[in-house]
Amino acid sequence: MKFCSDCGAAVTFRIPPGDDRERFVCDACETIHYINPRVIVGCLPTWGDQVLLCRRAIEPRRDYWTLPAGFMENGETTEEGAARETWEEARARVRDLALYRVYDVPYINQVYLFYRCSLIDGSHAPGPESTETRLYRRDEVPWDDLAFPSIYRALRAFFDDREAGRDYPHAVETIFRRRDAGG
Repeated sequence: MKFCSDCGAAVTFRIPPGDDRERFVCDACETIHYINPRVIVGCLPTWGDQVLLCRRAIEPRRDYWTLPAGFMENGETTEEGAARETWEEARARVRDLALYRVYDVPYINQVYLFYRCSLIDGSHAPGPESTETRLYRRDEVPWDDLAFPSIYRALRAFFDDREAGRDYPHAVETIFRRRDAGG
C-alpha cells in the first residue's frame, strides 16, 4: 500500500500509537489501514456415500482437486457464502449446512470454514472456475492431487468420522505450513 484510500496522501508502515504491530498509517489524515486475514468458505457436499469435488480451472493449483470453496463476500453469512461458492464452482445446490471444520492458516493470513451438507438432487457440473466435477468415495479420492492442505484434512476427517460412526464433531485446527497437510 502506498497511498491512503481516504485522502490519497502517502502512507507509512509503522506502529501507530496505542498499537503493538506495524500498520499502514496515513501521513496526512492518520487513518490506520488494517490488513486482516481473508475468510474462505466452502462446502463438503455429499450424495449418498460420495463427496463432490471440483478440478480447479484457475491458479493457484490449477488442475488439482478441491472442495467447492472461495472468498466470502461482503453482505453474506458464512453459510450463504459456502452455498454460493458450491453453486459457482460445481453448479450444485445444497441443503442442511452444518459447520464442520475451521482451519486457521496464519502463514497465508487465511481462515477456512467448511460446512457439511447434502446435494439437493445429486446434480453437478463445472462452473467457470472448474474444469470438472465428480462424486468420489473415499477409496476413489485423488489424495495425491488435492489442491490444499485444508481440503486433505477436511476430507480425511469426514471419512474417518463417518467410518467410526461419530456424529461429525466440529473442530478447529491450525495449518502452519503446506507440509502440515498430513498426506
